Amino acid sequence: MGQGLKTTKPNRIDETFQRLKTKDEKALIPFITAGDPDLDTTKRLVIEMEKAGADIIELGVPFSDPIADGPVIQKASYRSLKAGTTLKKIIGLVKELRRTTEIPLVLMTYYNPVFKYGISEFVKDANDAGVDGIIVPDLPPEEGEGIIEEGKKRGLNTIFLLAPTSTKERIKMAASVSTGFIYYVSLTGVTGARESLPETVEASVNKIRKATDKPIAVGFGISTAEQAKRIASFADGVIVGSAIVNVIEKNLDKPDLIEAVSGFVKNLKKGII
Repeated sequence: MGQGLKTTKPNRIDETFQRLKTKDEKALIPFITAGDPDLDTTKRLVIEMEKAGADIIELGVPFSDPIADGPVIQKASYRSLKAGTTLKKIIGLVKELRRTTEIPLVLMTYYNPVFKYGISEFVKDANDAGVDGIIVPDLPPEEGEGIIEEGKKRGLNTIFLLAPTSTKERIKMAASVSTGFIYYVSLTGVTGARESLPETVEASVNKIRKATDKPIAVGFGISTAEQAKRIASFADGVIVGSAIVNVIEKNLDKPDLIEAVSGFVKNLKKGII
């Protein structure tokens, strides 16, 4: 083994899915943009969302050209960048959070900030801080060897995306390199709350199940407790992003921003239990 590698780090994502499975429950995975409106608020949101029933939390790394994100998360990214948020500061935030919580934390970042940081250094620093997994939406698994290998060395989960357009071969390939869980994008297009979700989501998840026994979490478009309940009936996890970020945006200048978000998360969790 290389010097300084952490081989005993608990795999919080695996532990969470296993724990939920024994209780016949599904994972609620909220997404927020780190640093929106500031990192101190993000820290408080993580703590309160966990209390409200979140099982795993995704922290979005703000980026100037978020190609997979709709207007709600784009605006959150710009607010965060304006506040001076950087990838290094987000890793520092995770380190702070690890003093008070063991909830699995996943960074969702575009590839450019990781490339600029340095793949090996990023994986090491993220792992040392207590990050459990990474999602890089603009990095296809065919080009992700560097991150996959570094992640394997350090026990950092690499989570890849599948979509309605994914072929059987691609499902097999992405499933083989994904660790922690597989992120199924429920619709084509960018992130954003939707009034309804495609009827084909369940069939697509079942198709992925034939290729892997890894947990499958579904995201993009889920905005209500009713939609979350439907997804939880056949998926292992439910990812909700834009709808939560929208609650943050609507309460930016209000003293009860944290309570508004935790209340929304609590309602989603009730929907999937």
